Amino acid sequence: MKRKVTKAIFPVAGLGTRFLPATKSIPKEIMTLVDRPLIQYAIDEARAAGIKEFIFVTSRGKSALEDYFDHAPVIEAELKKKGKKDLLQILKATDMESGAIAYIRQQRALGLGHAVWCARRLVGDEPFAVLLPDDVIAAEKPCLQQMVEAHAETGGNIVAAMEVPHDKASAYGVLDIQEDMGSLVSVKGMVEKPKASEAPSNLAVIGRYILTPQVMDHLHRKKPGAGGEIQLTDAIAEEIRRSKNVFGFRFRGQRFDCGSKAGFLQATVAFGLARDDLRDEFEQFLFGMTAMRKAAE
Repeated sequence: MKRKVTKAIFPVAGLGTRFLPATKSIPKEIMTLVDRPLIQYAIDEARAAGIKEFIFVTSRGKSALEDYFDHAPVIEAELKKKGKKDLLQILKATDMESGAIAYIRQQRALGLGHAVWCARRLVGDEPFAVLLPDDVIAAEKPCLQQMVEAHAETGGNIVAAMEVPHDKASAYGVLDIQEDMGSLVSVKGMVEKPKASEAPSNLAVIGRYILTPQVMDHLHRKKPGAGGEIQLTDAIAEEIRRSKNVFGFRFRGQRFDCGSKAGFLQATVAFGLARDDLRDEFEQFLFGMTAMRKAAE
């Protein structure tokens, strides 16, 4: 019997140096796309997939994340007094039940694999999801929900994947495909950040995973990989060698790399245009800016 995925790990210990000076005092995960922090998009996606336990792997200076998911009685009282029911509802949607969320410290920056390993005792012997908040995915059906539905059929390990240009493969973990079944592919290997000429395919892994407890066992060996860090990709590759139960999943949706400034700006535009209350005014502004640039050229 396949076990349901009800636990998710959110690795949020990074320093966010690409967004300095903003991240000098604000965790990158609190930075907003329109009016919602990056972390809220990840939490909402996990909730839609049936996740009940949320595990944050943090580091020093991330206390604002804990405050964000706590109740805000002063603001709530003010909104109630002014009769702003819509805003109050939006605010309450950010609250997390007591006991639903846990925080674990990654005391040394030893890589994504190490961050996931830090949550091992809270995961136990259950399958678990990993969501990287830097990867924001716009989709009619949330990406992790798509993956959970696929996992109910396949079991094992599933990694979200998308096609990338061959010359960009060196920025990703890349799948070596055994059999292509459409939305699902069976995987015979994974390579972390290969040279473009050595990439086994152009199907790259992005920041959504459903993993078995055996992956934690591989991470426990703390074997350094690319960049001298403990790579999650290496632990998944070991599971491929041992059990051959890893699948790539072509999700339906658009992924934005909000770990980069360009990707963050692209996501801001896309999510702004998707909002009924912002679209008309925002489109008018963008068309005006485009016209001004063309005229200047």
